[in-house]
Amino acid sequence: MNQANLLENEARKAVLEEPRFDAGLNHRARIGFVLIPNEQTVEPEMARLAPDGVGIYFSRATMPREISTESLSRLRGSLADAAGRILPDDGLDVICFACTSGTVAVGEQASRGELQKGAPGARATTLAGAVRKALAAVSARKIVLGSPYVPELNASVVQYLEGAGLSVLAAHGMGLQFDTEMTRVAPDYIFDFARAIDRPDADAVLLSCGALRSSEVVDEIEQCLGKPVICSNQAMLWDCLRLAGVDDHLPRLGRLLREH
Repeated sequence: MNQANLLENEARKAVLEEPRFDAGLNHRARIGFVLIPNEQTVEPEMARLAPDGVGIYFSRATMPREISTESLSRLRGSLADAAGRILPDDGLDVICFACTSGTVAVGEQASRGELQKGAPGARATTLAGAVRKALAAVSARKIVLGSPYVPELNASVVQYLEGAGLSVLAAHGMGLQFDTEMTRVAPDYIFDFARAIDRPDADAVLLSCGALRSSEVVDEIEQCLGKPVICSNQAMLWDCLRLAGVDDHLPRLGRLLREH
């Protein structure tokens, strides 16, 4: 065997004996989301919008199909188990309950407590909590609320927001009962809906519900209205990234992710 072959064999042996590692796909952060069973918007949006190096992972809690305060309150019993199924060996940096009305039905503090039972090493947050923090970040005090909800759920969200010190000038729901309907609301309708519910005395417009594809048009709505617009998935992504220590400012997702 000549010298060149010998060196080649030694190099091959070294490769086979010791794998090389890099920082991995999620070297900046690992974020887990607990979804409701029929949710179809959060998962593709978070995967599409998350910055490079941020791992996005999902699990689903259990509840009846109809969206109501009573059915959503049943989520509490499965939040911990659902959170615990996401990267149980490697762990998460942030765990989030990705349902606005579900957070309100279960309770924000109770929701975080259940999540931390399943993912004790992660920082726990909720979609409703993210919305609350996002409205504070853009200095909104007087808001109008738009949602796909039935009146009962809209009233619960109003109560939650007012309990957080916000003044809800008006609340408008679309009267939809099923998540499979909410996911099909057209983004161009959401644009028109936001324009229709806005009031001159509102500091901001809130478009509630992770099932709505509001993130696709939030930038256009802000440009049209000339004021901050907060929508559920935009606020949730911002909150989870900041909790994970990721400070990226992302384009086309409104002032919240450009300036805060």
